[in-house]
Amino acid sequence: MADETTTTTGPAATTEGGSSAPRAEGERGPRGPRPGGRSGGGGAGGREGGRKFFRRKKVCKFCVEKIDSVNYKDVRLLGQFVAESGKIVPRRLTGVCTPHQRRLADAIKQARNIALLPFASR
Repeated sequence: MADETTTTTGPAATTEGGSSAPRAEGERGPRGPRPGGRSGGGGAGGREGGRKFFRRKKVCKFCVEKIDSVNYKDVRLLGQFVAESGKIVPRRLTGVCTPHQRRLADAIKQARNIALLPFASR
């Protein structure tokens, strides 16, 4: 099995750059070098040694606290989901579920329109 070699022809045989040689780790790709890469003893971002990085599963704050409706007047709650630049923080960063993220975005937009939250800070 290990001694067998198969060759393929056509567009599937080449990589994006047009060469058929595989790229080595850390070698410059079509978008530049990879930061961190996959070298090292595991962990986050190529840290060598030490403990492995543990990321907790993000859970929806509204589901956990059983908040049914997101109120546009609750500025303290809404402020947690707005970045310093004024952008609405995405689901993948906050861990909010999809239905609550939609309601949250609408509430933030309502609060902005009546000047409870700023559109942008600067």
